[in-house]
Amino acid sequence: MRIAPEILDTPDDVGRAAAEQIADAIVAANAEGRTFVLGCPTGRSPLTTYEQLAVIVAERDLDLSTVVIALMDEYVEQAGGELAGEEFRAVDPALAHSCVGYGERDILGRLNAGARPEHRIPEQNLWHPDPRDQDGAYDRRLAEAGGIDLFLLASGASDGHVALNPVGAAADTVTRVVALGDDTRRDNLDTFPTLGSLDEAPRYGVTVGISTIRELSRSVIMVVTGEHKQPTVRRLAAADAYEPEWPATVLTQCASPRFLVDRSAAALLQTAR
Repeated sequence: MRIAPEILDTPDDVGRAAAEQIADAIVAANAEGRTFVLGCPTGRSPLTTYEQLAVIVAERDLDLSTVVIALMDEYVEQAGGELAGEEFRAVDPALAHSCVGYGERDILGRLNAGARPEHRIPEQNLWHPDPRDQDGAYDRRLAEAGGIDLFLLASGASDGHVALNPVGAAADTVTRVVALGDDTRRDNLDTFPTLGSLDEAPRYGVTVGISTIRELSRSVIMVVTGEHKQPTVRRLAAADAYEPEWPATVLTQCASPRFLVDRSAAALLQTAR
C-alpha cells in the first residue's frame, strides 16, 4: 500500500503533529485503564517529536505513569574474555551514541521534566533489546504487553535502514544482533559527532526486526525531516510494498500508517509535481 506523505512546514511542525497523535493515544489508553507502549527510535529525526511531546505533557498535565518506552535498538560490541559465554554486550549507556543513554536523557528525561512526580514514567518502563537474549525474547515481551500501541519510525538517509535493520533484511526478521553496513555507520558520524572516524563507529547492533515492527504495532508514524532526507522521502513515497533493499519501506505494510515530512525533505516530490 502506497503511503502519501503529509507535508508540513518545519521539523517542529512534524514533531508537533506526531506528538499530538501520541498524546491523544496516551489519554485514550489512560481512559481505558491500560498500559500504553510507545516504540521509540533514537537519533536526530525523532528529536523534535520528543521535544514537542514534552511541551504537550506540561500543557495538558498528561499522566505518563503507565507509559512504556520501548526502544528499537542498541549498539553492541563483542564481549571480552571477562564475559565468557557472551558474544556481544551493549555499549556503555554513558556513551553519546548509546540508544539506552539517549532514551534516559532525551526521552524519559524530557517527558518526565514536564510531568508531575506521580505522573512520570517509571525508570523500569524504559525497555530495550538485550543482545544476550535469544529466540525472540524482546518480541515476546512486547507481545505479552499487548503489542506496541504506536511505533515512531525514522529512515536512514543513505540506505533506508529502519532501526538497525540493514539492507537486505528479510520481512520475517525478529529482534536480533546484526552487523551494520558502512552506510549506516557513516550516517552515525553525522548523528554522533563524538565518533571521530568510521573506525570508531559501532560495527554491530541489536535491533527489532521488520516483522517486529509490522506485526506488533497497532499504528506507526514515520517522521522524515531535513534536506539531506530528500531521496529518502522520494523512495518511501513511491513504495507500495516492502523492499528489502530499503528496509524503511516496511511502512507500507504497517497498520494505521502515517508519513510526516517537512517541506525541505519533500522538495523532490514538489519538483516532480
